[in-house]
Amino acid sequence: MGESTHILNRMNGERLASRQIDELIGLAHGLAADGSINQSEVEFLQKWLAANADISDQPVIRTLYDHVNGIMRDGIANADECADLLSTLTALSAGDFELGEVLKPSTLPLCIPEPTLTFAGQTYCFTGTFSYGRRQDCEAAVQERGGEAASLTKKTHVLVIGAYATDSWKHSTFGSKILKAVDLRDSGIPISIVAEKHWARFL
Repeated sequence: MGESTHILNRMNGERLASRQIDELIGLAHGLAADGSINQSEVEFLQKWLAANADISDQPVIRTLYDHVNGIMRDGIANADECADLLSTLTALSAGDFELGEVLKPSTLPLCIPEPTLTFAGQTYCFTGTFSYGRRQDCEAAVQERGGEAASLTKKTHVLVIGAYATDSWKHSTFGSKILKAVDLRDSGIPISIVAEKHWARFL
């Protein structure tokens, strides 16, 4: 009886998880449908995730919950954070994105071999959605180590691409910044393009 109960519980859990994921995808589709995300929508999503995170073992829900909590840590979802979240929700609702899947290096124009990173006197730019936390958290980590965080320019030393994205990154809200960095690199500007996972190793 113990084993059969365990199997039934597992099956019920899987059905519950599937229903939650279906509901999350529907919610993501609704929130992203008008092409923008506002503060009240972020708060609504946070409440839904809070109600579901504790009863689900789905990394999709837990990862998104952690990300939204990071955005709302200061009580304000700013324009950049809303744009990043919109990109995530759009991809999730399109069904071409498993949240929590680390970017495949082959899909991105990352530097090979991966460079050794330092921070003092170096200027970093961040784009995408990050496992580490909000973009401001990533920028603070660089600044605490003597580096600078700024917009992408010819003076940028390192572009860090967030861990969550789709294979169709060129069409995402942050794809243009990556392409600009590639153009700079191709023109001889010494800019490194790295994945968040590589950057995090040097913190």
